[in-house]
Amino acid sequence: MFAIVETLGSFIMIISVFAIIAAVINAFLNYRLKKRILDAGPVDENALKLVPAFPRLNTEMLKWGIILLFAGLGLIVLEYIPYNVEHSTLPYGIETVFIAIGFLVYFYIVRNKQHQD
Repeated sequence: MFAIVETLGSFIMIISVFAIIAAVINAFLNYRLKKRILDAGPVDENALKLVPAFPRLNTEMLKWGIILLFAGLGLIVLEYIPYNVEHSTLPYGIETVFIAIGFLVYFYIVRNKQHQD
């Protein structure tokens, strides 16, 4: 039973890592393409409609970085807290709380940055 769970967990982790890497590469290449188009020189109004304006503060990568950081911290904390593996919902609660804290930290960073501008 545990061998199946370990194999499934390993498979899900590998797929998750590849999905995150693909998302980061996609976001970076989209940014470079838009920047090249805008840096190429004068553009007519039709071309500007195709390329949305750059946000003043690109926070998408910051958001996912903070959320993944706090999710990882939650998993580290779970390693040191004793709980019954078969009957406890404690791991779900702790992980959810850490991810929520990550969202709140991101929210306050973005809000403070907008107030500074």
